[in-house]
Amino acid sequence: MCKKVLASSVFVLFALLATAQVKVRWGNIDTRYPLESGAVIKTTPVNNAVAWRGERVNFQLLVTNKAADEASVEYSFAPLECGKNTIAAHNVTGGFVQGVITDRFTGCGKHAVDAYGEKLSADRITTDNPVVLGGESSLGLWLTVNVPHGTKPGRYKGEVAITAGGVTTTHTYTVKVLDRVLPEPKDWKFHLDFWQNPYAVARVHGVEPWSAEHFHKMAPYMRKLASAGQKAITATLIDRPWNGQTYDPFGSMVTWMKKADGCWYYDFTIFDRWVRFMMDCGITKEITCFSMIPWKLSFRYYDQATDSHKYMQCAPGDEAYDRFWGGMLQAFAQHLKEQGWFDRTFISMDERSLQQMQAAIAVIKKYAPGMKISMAGNYHPEIEADITDYCLDIFAYGAYTPELLARRRSEGKVSTYYTCCSAEYPNLFTFTAPADAEFIALEALAKDLDGYLRWAYNSWTVEPEKDSRFTAWPAGDTYVIYPHSISSIRWERLVQGIQQFEKYKILLAEAVAKGDKSTEKDLKKLLESINIKKISTNSEAMVNKFRTTLNKF
Repeated sequence: MCKKVLASSVFVLFALLATAQVKVRWGNIDTRYPLESGAVIKTTPVNNAVAWRGERVNFQLLVTNKAADEASVEYSFAPLECGKNTIAAHNVTGGFVQGVITDRFTGCGKHAVDAYGEKLSADRITTDNPVVLGGESSLGLWLTVNVPHGTKPGRYKGEVAITAGGVTTTHTYTVKVLDRVLPEPKDWKFHLDFWQNPYAVARVHGVEPWSAEHFHKMAPYMRKLASAGQKAITATLIDRPWNGQTYDPFGSMVTWMKKADGCWYYDFTIFDRWVRFMMDCGITKEITCFSMIPWKLSFRYYDQATDSHKYMQCAPGDEAYDRFWGGMLQAFAQHLKEQGWFDRTFISMDERSLQQMQAAIAVIKKYAPGMKISMAGNYHPEIEADITDYCLDIFAYGAYTPELLARRRSEGKVSTYYTCCSAEYPNLFTFTAPADAEFIALEALAKDLDGYLRWAYNSWTVEPEKDSRFTAWPAGDTYVIYPHSISSIRWERLVQGIQQFEKYKILLAEAVAKGDKSTEKDLKKLLESINIKKISTNSEAMVNKFRTTLNKF
């Protein structure tokens, strides 16, 4: 009996010691907590938030193992309660924030993967639970509270339970739910356009492209994208529209075949399956089709007479280009009309010259009159009227004047901006300050733009869960979401920014409709606080002040 009591006491002692060495405290969502062994961490704790009904808000805990030995740590989320009202536990999601190898800002250009060094950056919000926390190291625990639309207003108290060494501690936080409603993401005004890469999903999951299993694997990714208000379906009309610049090159969703008799045949089966699938996932506004002007002016097709693939070399303005695209555009336009998709489909180009664009537009107008066109790149006033969805680089968006934006909006046209490898701030690299991701949406608001485009939702690296570096651009430039639909700090903060965009638009529209000049003035003054010139040193203060103040209206 005494031996049993002693053994039990020793177990409890070890458990208490383990718990004493694992410290948990509230951190904040503006910090990528260092994972390095023995790092000294100073943090400003934040364990309260304000939300509209239908909004999602974020928190982060910091878990530190002070012992030399590793420790197993796990978490659980409880329902949030406000009197008899609750927000169910399944509305609280998140996980430990794991590190991924990153580098530093390098701009654009080919380089060796390790040319700019390596370090770990906390970004990937894993669903692994429990996790092993190394000795003398720390780990963030991210949580996102999704406030259902039917939630009654009030101050809700939640708890996070952290278990280490067999002993559990609880950590409380609050969400004040206002008597305001944020629409469903499908109804958000913010024009979000992240280009999807279905071929990367096939490679990472080891499935045959366009098989039933492929679509099954893609569904969680695309539903997550839809939950952020994504507006566009990325489709490809040709093979390698970007000359295979990504690790997983884009193929063509249309089969081009030159028959033995010299006639052309176009098979849209894959295109149709992809579009229907994406619409079922909730993305329905636009179908953006790349590209009549690829980065390499070489077009692959199947030649039935020789039973082989061949390439057509031609450029916009060539007679051969006119013939090659003319028949396809006629067939494509007819097919789209039969499917009921013509009015939402765009022939899309990016970063092409004015001369190439003018020549391609002439071909589109000749063979598919009424077909919409989208472009991401520099501003060309000569073709602006032809571009229904125009997205300018962050270094070129100054060309959008208030008068131009007002006219385009009255014509039902979309005007957005984008960032890529060329801009250090704001951006979505794995080393980027988390607040910068939220700032991206606020910058669109401040410049009176309709939204934001990013070229890469999931164009993954070789091992995206471990190493976000690539051979041409700063780390993380090629993706914001991880395999198995695992979220990132970058993604969660971007969505948080989009929500502030929506809330501001709603509040301003209400003030204008009511003739409330005082509120209208205050809202416009608040918007003036978003200053991109200060982002390199002040993004956290700007976005937090904006969000906090907006919730007081």
